[in-house]
Amino acid sequence: MSQSMKDKFGKVAVLYGGWAAERPVSLKSGAAVLKGLQESGVNAHGIDVDRNILNTLQAGKFDRVFNILHGAGGEDGVLQGALEILGLPYTGCGVMASAISMDKLMTKRVWAGAGLPTPAYCVLTADTDVAAVVAELGLPLMVKPATEGSSIGMSKVKAAEDLAGAYQKAAGCSAVVIAEQWITGTEYTAGMVAGQSLPLIRLEVPGEFYDYEAKYVSGDTRYHCPCGLDAAEEQAMQQLARQAFDAVGGRGWGRVDLMRDGNGKAWLIEVNTNPGMTDHSLVPMGARAVGMDFNALVVRILETTL
Repeated sequence: MSQSMKDKFGKVAVLYGGWAAERPVSLKSGAAVLKGLQESGVNAHGIDVDRNILNTLQAGKFDRVFNILHGAGGEDGVLQGALEILGLPYTGCGVMASAISMDKLMTKRVWAGAGLPTPAYCVLTADTDVAAVVAELGLPLMVKPATEGSSIGMSKVKAAEDLAGAYQKAAGCSAVVIAEQWITGTEYTAGMVAGQSLPLIRLEVPGEFYDYEAKYVSGDTRYHCPCGLDAAEEQAMQQLARQAFDAVGGRGWGRVDLMRDGNGKAWLIEVNTNPGMTDHSLVPMGARAVGMDFNALVVRILETTL
């Protein structure tokens, strides 16, 4: 083990798993991060998180945490608040930014308040006037659970009569459900690491949108980096992504997802404060484009805790 890495970071807990719907993805991300840190000489130990995690961390006398939990409990400010109480430095966003970003409705409200471009939306309930929603947002539209990740529970709605079913699907995942104006265009994502926006990645998906299947299962999703935009257009979208991340109070690392419509206008979709770190994942892909391999990336993220 590299003595310098051991001295620099001390004993590191890599937190993964947890109890959210995204647990299977977090287990994969955690295994990759743990391997990368250990290969780099960091004294890293993997922990599959359960409700006893605070006792586990105190008993293990850890010096800092690499948090690679996805979804509720690990990405929504809950764990972050507990780690603040323990006084343990941790990777990623703090309490406020995590809580806001995990809630797509709150994220959109913050962006709208900051004058940043995000698709029009409305909150759905069981007795929402479907005709009014369609009149306001048009068809097709996107229905999303406000507090779920990995595109779980999302539906593209092409006909008004399908809105109720899409609402029920989303409501099974989240107490708050939103309908969002459909943007016809190209999907992009920008990784954020230590205040820098990584090169954009353009997503080419076989289905209607970048859903769970496209993210984690399908071999048909294509990722383009360089993204194909000219330098000025790419820089403008990277700057918008940084503004979006800053607006919610982002720090350390994360990912901002955007759409670019047929007129070249960029729209902000969401922030991911603990993005995937699997073989399909986008932040490692963006890092490779600037010459940072996976192991260097996880060490750089860990350095943000110092």
